[in-house]
Amino acid sequence: MGILEGRVAIVTGASSGVGRGCARRFAEEGAAVVACARRLENLQTLVQEVEAKGGKALAVTCDVAEEADITRVVDAAIERFGRIDILANIAQGGMEDHVGLLKTTPEGLLDAYVTGPLQSLLFMQKCFPHMRRQRYGRIINTSSLIALDGSPGFAPYAMAKGAIMALTRNASQEWAQFGITTNTFLPIVSTERSIERNAGKEDPVTARIPGRRLGTAYDDCSPVLAFLASEAAGYVNGQAIGIDGGLRLIA
Repeated sequence: MGILEGRVAIVTGASSGVGRGCARRFAEEGAAVVACARRLENLQTLVQEVEAKGGKALAVTCDVAEEADITRVVDAAIERFGRIDILANIAQGGMEDHVGLLKTTPEGLLDAYVTGPLQSLLFMQKCFPHMRRQRYGRIINTSSLIALDGSPGFAPYAMAKGAIMALTRNASQEWAQFGITTNTFLPIVSTERSIERNAGKEDPVTARIPGRRLGTAYDDCSPVLAFLASEAAGYVNGQAIGIDGGLRLIA
């Protein structure tokens, strides 16, 4: 029996990367997973893999910039599985590289906020009544070490991730009385985007990690997320947990 047996989880950004790894792990640990993202074909492949192993999963297309899509995901979870125990907010847009402060535009910053802290908040608000009714909930939001140490050229992304940390901390103070914990994690893992960006050259981030390697979404990141989603993490609340291999913030 897995540590999430009988639970129902919504995982955003589940078509690739950390979101996909998270959805796979949750299903293997016994949760019924509502996997949402924009790429339906990828979601359907994920569902097939989960079901082939005896798990339960539902694919729901979702653009997190659209509140109606967020509502549809939550409604689909309740209609199919009858409850929501876990919300893993993994999706994030507004990740254009090399936009320094002087070139940061209101439009670019708004995109990062709408697809980051705002959509995280909306998912949280829409899941809250169901979690409150059952007096149990695990909310996991995604931040970044960039929000702590800064990174030239990533101003909108860093600002949005900092806002997610603040949102998480506030929710942890307001909602713990209802049996709901809220935490954020700060991953340093290899993704499609990082592989493409560093093709043919040394990844500068890897040089700052003591083990000299980037983490992986499934093997390194998803076990920690499964723990945070479990009953065992009931006293872990309002934390920002680095899954970073001991990355040195100051090179």
